[in-house]
Amino acid sequence: MNRYHVLTFGESMLRLTPPGFLRIEQTQSFDIWVGGAESNTAVGLARLGMNVAWLSRLPRSPLGRYISNRIAQYGVDVSHVVWADDERLGIYFHEKAQAPRASEIIYDRRDSAISRMQPHDLPAGLFQAEMAQLLHITGITLAISEMARDTVHEAQRRAKNAGWRLSFDTNYRSKLWSGAAAAAGCDHAMSLADVIFCPLGDYQVMYGESSADDALAALAARYPEALIIMTLGKDGALARSPAGETIRQPAILAGEVGRIGGGDAFAAGFLYAWLRHDDVAEALKWGVAMSALKYTIPGDLPLVDRDAVAALVAGAGGGGLIR
Repeated sequence: MNRYHVLTFGESMLRLTPPGFLRIEQTQSFDIWVGGAESNTAVGLARLGMNVAWLSRLPRSPLGRYISNRIAQYGVDVSHVVWADDERLGIYFHEKAQAPRASEIIYDRRDSAISRMQPHDLPAGLFQAEMAQLLHITGITLAISEMARDTVHEAQRRAKNAGWRLSFDTNYRSKLWSGAAAAAGCDHAMSLADVIFCPLGDYQVMYGESSADDALAALAARYPEALIIMTLGKDGALARSPAGETIRQPAILAGEVGRIGGGDAFAAGFLYAWLRHDDVAEALKWGVAMSALKYTIPGDLPLVDRDAVAALVAGAGGGGLIR
């Protein structure tokens, strides 16, 4: 039996948000949250009852411990985190707005501790056959730095050699790299993945304008051995198996309280059901249910209750509220 169902690897940052809809330049205080694509997914999986570990590199400081403690608080094993002296934690500011004013994200993450992570920092003994079933990473870690990209590739190689499955989410960030750079930079990681998550919006920035069906077919042709998952926002999600089967799943409408982390929650719900049942249609239902519930929760982390997700999955076709 594996020690972990899933290992995720990536950066988590402090998110500072003015209360209400204040602008950064007028606020006198910030709400503090913890956010990072891979740790968001790890927390979601842990909340569903899976054994999950999160790997990263943090500064040995109160800020680094704050991140680690918050992620561990929700059931994620953080014992493999690499600790670094005299380095900094990435921070981002989120100015929440309503139309016509757009919300804004400002990064302060350059030279963060994980951007300096190298392949030799990967914990010895972690990437063994009995340790985990799947490694989940995203394009964000590839974009942080060349050293981080090398470390991702080495982690994937070790996981593959250990017989694990590999999951990859493009998770494109325009403030980290261009669409063309992302397409080139993600190619190797995507070529190794057993599951690829790619929102339609990411595809269009990385590869060019396309319909959802054409984009799904193009990714399947480019990565024929992978299960391709494409999220479509309010239009739900699509999946295409290596055998060529296409499965469609409508979205579950949700009130928007905390949009950030919705895609990471989708990945958690999908991976949970896919690893348990190897049923893509069922996994899509869990993905959209997790994403919908995350939209109702402030912050980045999908602090869902498994029974609530299961109830929403069971009633996914009929809508309605969970009470």
